[in-house]
Amino acid sequence: MTTHAPLADLTDDELTAFLQDQQGAYDRLRAAGLKLDLTRGKPSPEQLDLSDALLELPTTTKDRAGTDVRNYGGLEGLPELREIFAELLSTSPAQVIVGGNSSLSMMQATIVNFLLHGGIDSPRRWADEENVRFICPIPGYDRHFSLVGSFGIEMVTVDMRPDGPDMAAVESLVRDDPSVKGIWIVPTYSNPTGAVVSQEIAARLAAMPTAAPDFTIFWDNAYAFHHLTDDEAKSADILSLAAASGHPNRAIAFASTSKITYAGSGVAVLAASEATIAWYLKHLSMASIGPDKVNQLRHVQFFGTAQGVRDHMARHRDILAPKFAAVDAALTDELAGRGIAEWSRPTGGYFVNLDVLDGTASRVVALAKEAGIGLTPAGASFPHGHDPRDRNIRLAPSFPELDEVRTAMAGVATCVALAAGEQVAARRGLRVGTGQSTS
Repeated sequence: MTTHAPLADLTDDELTAFLQDQQGAYDRLRAAGLKLDLTRGKPSPEQLDLSDALLELPTTTKDRAGTDVRNYGGLEGLPELREIFAELLSTSPAQVIVGGNSSLSMMQATIVNFLLHGGIDSPRRWADEENVRFICPIPGYDRHFSLVGSFGIEMVTVDMRPDGPDMAAVESLVRDDPSVKGIWIVPTYSNPTGAVVSQEIAARLAAMPTAAPDFTIFWDNAYAFHHLTDDEAKSADILSLAAASGHPNRAIAFASTSKITYAGSGVAVLAASEATIAWYLKHLSMASIGPDKVNQLRHVQFFGTAQGVRDHMARHRDILAPKFAAVDAALTDELAGRGIAEWSRPTGGYFVNLDVLDGTASRVVALAKEAGIGLTPAGASFPHGHDPRDRNIRLAPSFPELDEVRTAMAGVATCVALAAGEQVAARRGLRVGTGQSTS
């Protein structure tokens, strides 16, 4: 591995030569006519192919109890699929609902129910509160932020650390302010940093005193089974921790098979206390007479057991792990030691978190776009898409083929280096490309 000299330590002549090299590399990149997409964490066609046996399922129209899955009913989902996800999520089937293809829809419905009806522990409807605020660990999942933002809910940020959110900040926010009603948490291989919430942090979230009696942890376990190594992180059992702390209704967990089987035709899961399950089903009954049980039975027959899910995800890992290794290799080769970028090396999930020099992320994304490499907009992992330091970029290497990931990431590294060189030169008062002072 080559370790480069820090950009800040280069002489003016060395910096000029560096910029000329990077500009030349970028010109060649732009001339290559690339059309590569690293914007969203979509499964690749090769990953989707792993689930094509679903197209031949189900082989019967009845579940194990003899219920015809083609008909109405079963609002809580098929019992056998609830059992599979109860084991995977370390809870009981009575605490699990299996729904349609979108866990995000379940999250939205839950927020709407709190707003219009109030929760089990709510003194009043959230819509009747003077203000509703949500804690949003950053960087985080953009769709979480846009969801609550669409309802006018105020977002308050705390830092997301390798073991979870900054708990001193979280505890301070919830202790005295009853308008703080919830927190978003992606507990395992978080989007985009790959952080894993520790048992200690999960226990503190479950037990902490809150001014709002209905404070709720929205525990989006989207990547619980999406391991990239043999060292598989185990998600904290937030439901048991909350119950043991005397707050049985505090946590609501979500998951789905969107990145396990078919992204558009999977099944989604909500897990919570039995009282919360009854509350959710009561309101869901106004909107549905039952989910797509044919698709649920298809998934039951495809997986068979919880172990079947784990075995299936090992095949995903074989496809994904080399792509994540390629991201790290490309960034390391060009950027290691330069002092202009830091990036995560996740052991699971779908993203790599890239932090570049303050004030250059938007420039990097623009350079990449001009060269035919689509990246998520700078700041997307922050509420309202605004990163005050303009340094964060979320990389999503899952969809392109492996060789395309290598090409794209080499290009991204060039864009990072060029943008950083431009900024360092400007700070020194150099005319970019000339090495001459403007003073």
